Amino acid sequence: MTSTTRDGAVTTGHQQPPGALRDIPRDTSWVAAHANRVAITDVAAVAVAVGVAYAVRFPLDEGPVLVSGEFSPSYLAVSVTLLLAWFTVLTVGRTRDRRLMGAGPAEFSRVFEVTWHLFAGVAVVAFLFRMEIGRGYLGIAAPLGLVLLLLSRAAWRKRLHRRRDAGMDRHPVLVIGPWHKAASLIGEFHRNPRAGYMVVGVCLPEGAQPAVKEIGGVPVLGTHAEAADLAKRHGVTAVAVAGSDAMTGDVVRRLGWDLEGTGIDLALTLSLTDVAGPRVLMQPVNGLPLMYVDAPQFRGSKYVVKSLFDWTGAAVITVLVAPLLLMLAILVSTTSRGPVLYAQERIGKDGKTFRMLKFRSMQVGAHDRLAEVLAAEGVGSVGAFYKPRNDPRVTRIGRVLRRYSLDELPQLFNVLSGDMSLVGPRPQIAAEVATYDRAAHRRLLVKPGLTGLWQVSGRSNLDPRTAMRLDVAYVENWTLFGDILIIIRTARAMMAAEGAR
Repeated sequence: MTSTTRDGAVTTGHQQPPGALRDIPRDTSWVAAHANRVAITDVAAVAVAVGVAYAVRFPLDEGPVLVSGEFSPSYLAVSVTLLLAWFTVLTVGRTRDRRLMGAGPAEFSRVFEVTWHLFAGVAVVAFLFRMEIGRGYLGIAAPLGLVLLLLSRAAWRKRLHRRRDAGMDRHPVLVIGPWHKAASLIGEFHRNPRAGYMVVGVCLPEGAQPAVKEIGGVPVLGTHAEAADLAKRHGVTAVAVAGSDAMTGDVVRRLGWDLEGTGIDLALTLSLTDVAGPRVLMQPVNGLPLMYVDAPQFRGSKYVVKSLFDWTGAAVITVLVAPLLLMLAILVSTTSRGPVLYAQERIGKDGKTFRMLKFRSMQVGAHDRLAEVLAAEGVGSVGAFYKPRNDPRVTRIGRVLRRYSLDELPQLFNVLSGDMSLVGPRPQIAAEVATYDRAAHRRLLVKPGLTGLWQVSGRSNLDPRTAMRLDVAYVENWTLFGDILIIIRTARAMMAAEGAR
């Protein structure tokens, strides 16, 4: 018989022999195959970008064209060199590292970073050798290549996610730590199968709860002293140390020695969560790795850049969607009685109120019927992120607008006026802000956004606690490149109507 705790985290009996792994695929040959496929598309993307730049700037019927300056190789030679250098930095920069592939923003950020460094290096080399490489040539090759690289990586990531949803292409992991920490770590690994980790065994500190046979459905295989042998025997790709008094620095170092040459990664977990890489600095002190965590910054030059990006981006998007805005305004005004736009007071940066614009998607006087709708759904009050599931106040055209988030488009004017940002936490009403705890109040340290991290991570499908955590994580760790990725993911989510109500 098997007995478990209420949450199923710990089992003191088992239905399989002690130390046996669950019967799941542990074939890791997919790692090399996936990396090879990505490498092939990397070469293709770079070759197309360089080839298009060459063909556009220098028609093929003109014959060889030389770079001007004291050192003047042909553009054909420059193109071949650039192609080889680009592929090399993508490889040396570990953009196809097995721990990074399929990770989404982290992988895309690495590709962006190495590409930016490459073209910065090209500029330096051109200056040192007094070469005048055409700006138009580089101006086509760099952005085109980056876009093609990111699109190909996104396509492979989508394929990898489909396979992981089917239980394939995952990294088997062995967890070491006391049962309560191991249970928490197992939950984190398994909460998002698309991250690609499957815990297949646990090692407990010696003398710790010998009656425990399973933790979170994962078999206990032995003690931490046996971890290296068990990892090799069962073919895991990583050993994750959750931490305990028994796992001293010396024990972890010896574990690392035992795993040398096996291809098995050693991962050390930290209690600190939702802190992104740019805020983390590792500095050894007398051989001890010391991790510094920078305090988040909410003003300064990077926020000036964000404001410029917001205003420019909003202006460009407004011009592009102007015909759509006009069409939607006509539809709203002709299909129901009332104004085209709905303005509602929301709480913005530093707790200041502003009037947020939306296309009206409800009947006139909808706010006066809120208590009636809440009563029908058995809800006593409005909490953070709450939206009625079956709201009778929504008009027919309003349901379409909400499904595809088109009712939010007038907030582009809020961005242009400086009240909002393109990307940030969603602005909430005063009643919702009144329920904030200390962590939630950090959402008010930046401008609210037209879209944000929680919208592209599930929107209405997420529970309020997770949504709030994502918003706070964004506030403290945002980057401009991350904003660009969120905008791209928002466009995709709008077209698919993911998580909308």
